Amino acid sequence: MTTAHALDAEPGTHLPGTAGYRRLMVATFLAGMATFVVLYDVQALLPDLARAYDVTPARATLALSLTTAALAVALLVAGPVSEVVGRTRLIHLSLWSASVVALACAVAPSWEWLLALRTLQGITLAGLPAVATAYLREELHHSAHGRAFGLYIAGTALGGMAGRLVTAPVADLAGWRWGLAAAGTFALFCAALVAWLLPASRHFSPGPAGIGSVVSGARDAVRDPALVALYVLGGCGIGTMVAVFNGLGFRLSEAPYGLSAGAVSLVYLVYALGSVSSATAGRVADRIGRRATIPVGCGFALAGVWLTLSGSLVFVVLGMAALTVGFFCIHGLASGWVTSRAHLAGVSTGQAASFYTFTYYVGASVFGNLGSVAWSHAGWDGVVALASALLLTVCAMVVVLRRTPALPQPA
Repeated sequence: MTTAHALDAEPGTHLPGTAGYRRLMVATFLAGMATFVVLYDVQALLPDLARAYDVTPARATLALSLTTAALAVALLVAGPVSEVVGRTRLIHLSLWSASVVALACAVAPSWEWLLALRTLQGITLAGLPAVATAYLREELHHSAHGRAFGLYIAGTALGGMAGRLVTAPVADLAGWRWGLAAAGTFALFCAALVAWLLPASRHFSPGPAGIGSVVSGARDAVRDPALVALYVLGGCGIGTMVAVFNGLGFRLSEAPYGLSAGAVSLVYLVYALGSVSSATAGRVADRIGRRATIPVGCGFALAGVWLTLSGSLVFVVLGMAALTVGFFCIHGLASGWVTSRAHLAGVSTGQAASFYTFTYYVGASVFGNLGSVAWSHAGWDGVVALASALLLTVCAMVVVLRRTPALPQPA
């Protein structure tokens, strides 16, 4: 299709190469970074928190799992709310409030206050993940959807990496409170840039308000078998990542490795590969389709988890790299697939995106905490067993997706 025809077919959408497209992609990339910096800023500090407050690894993990659990619940509200108040307004509110709460976490006076603030953190973070893919689908030409979703996920990957890399070295030098303060300051800077760059919605149409429309939209969002498979896939995929990375911090801080928090945080540099993976997978999927691309990510993730069984630090890092590449390939494709499938099926894209992100963060919370329990009771073998079971479930969902007929594109 030529550019002229594309503009006729989807007037007002941002096309690749235009100034609006560049502003939108930079803004959503930064928004993804800010969100995931403050979401995961405590993960590299879990051993430090366990020592500071004299709590078990499983209890220390609550600083992350309570955040993801609160985020999951808040997403069920944020998605329908976005259908009424608009996408960009919710994104800005989420970024500013999450940055302020992140700074408050750095001065929490007790363990209970820290957990309470981290729970509030999850609620404030819900705005962006609830609406990001729906916003991209509405404002960009359909030919750019795959690469745009991939680039947004790349921003979240770099944000997850930055959250660990910013906090741990600062914590080594000045303590964990200063580490959290650094993450909050970074998020505040990103929020200011997003406020300047993000284009206003031009294709958002408010949906009907009221509990009846919300319930009806929710019912439609769980009727399609492909959408349900994508929800399960996302929850098990992120559950694998959080469980493995939670356990990794405790594994590498103990004998025979004995690494400091700053040294352990360097392992999170593999998240940069996830950024490349999601963007590359999006471009490949634009050419050959998601059904043909996503199994490759499953293979990388499974091989990576099993590679970490080696006692060699080199092979552990290589395994984490392969897991990260595989996961972000899977998640980058699945998150965009949800809104595309929902649109073709006549389902509210905001509702479908909320269900995906809800199961995604439920998986992060539940399986992330189970990963620490597995580490406490069965060591690294227990963590790998849990991760393998979750990834095999992901593979089963991929089979369901490949067997589910594609919906026709509108004429």
